[in-house]
Amino acid sequence: MSSPTPHLHAVLWVLLSTLIWTVIFAAGKLTSGALGVFQLTLLRYLGALPVIALLVLRHGGFRQHRSQRPLSHLARAICGCGAAVAITWASTRMPLIDATAIGMLSGVIATLLGAVVLRETMRGNQIVAVALSLLGAGIVVIGKGAFQTGLVLLPALIALLSALLMATEGLLISTLGRQETARTVMLYVTCFGVCLMLVPATLQWQQVTAKDMGFALALGPLSVLGQYCTIRGYRMAPLSVVAPLDYTWLIFAALLGLVAFNEHPSASTWAGCAAIALGGWMLTRTRAAPSS
Repeated sequence: MSSPTPHLHAVLWVLLSTLIWTVIFAAGKLTSGALGVFQLTLLRYLGALPVIALLVLRHGGFRQHRSQRPLSHLARAICGCGAAVAITWASTRMPLIDATAIGMLSGVIATLLGAVVLRETMRGNQIVAVALSLLGAGIVVIGKGAFQTGLVLLPALIALLSALLMATEGLLISTLGRQETARTVMLYVTCFGVCLMLVPATLQWQQVTAKDMGFALALGPLSVLGQYCTIRGYRMAPLSVVAPLDYTWLIFAALLGLVAFNEHPSASTWAGCAAIALGGWMLTRTRAAPSS
């Protein structure tokens, strides 16, 4: 007898990944802006590097994890770093909720990329689940006042660029994760990430307390776990199933805001979160149609 929840394990991996990355992406707020985005990102990569190196050494060494697709790994690292920098830049030049709303279009873009590039055929119930998640996201951001102040063109375009980069990164994770081990994928993206962030972080560097430095470095091992969960989830299910689960970031962000910053979500926020959760549950019970 087939399982009634064919993608449940993949969904659980992605949900855990989203929870972890919610904490990591809130690091700037948790440190009260003591570290710049380049500096914070570099320290996170540096904190992750020894953990990944140890994992690689314990599983065959570096030669065993040599990739046949280094340029794809570089492209993924560029997309990941670029998305983080772009959404942070846009958020400082327009209302945060506006930038977030545009950035969350990455889920839609990723689903479309999965259908076009990976030729994943979406069934009707998948489309309904994705639409429900989008509706929930829309309820949250509009209920918080998104787009009521007008948009400045350049920051809006940069936020849209971040969504495209995040979606492309998701596509690359999906393909690389199915062809190479999670350790190999993490090793390459971390090494490339350090190289990409080194110069801008050095130019931006500012003195920080030992506490903030330790916190930023500690994000490294946490990000390793987050990457592992992401890769496992994206490897186990079609992109059209796992990509829309990124919208659960709204649920985790609402809870984190309540616990860490005493931010009380409105009724519209909870209604939107409920729609997102229902859409995610529908996706766990959805079987993707065979690729064409």
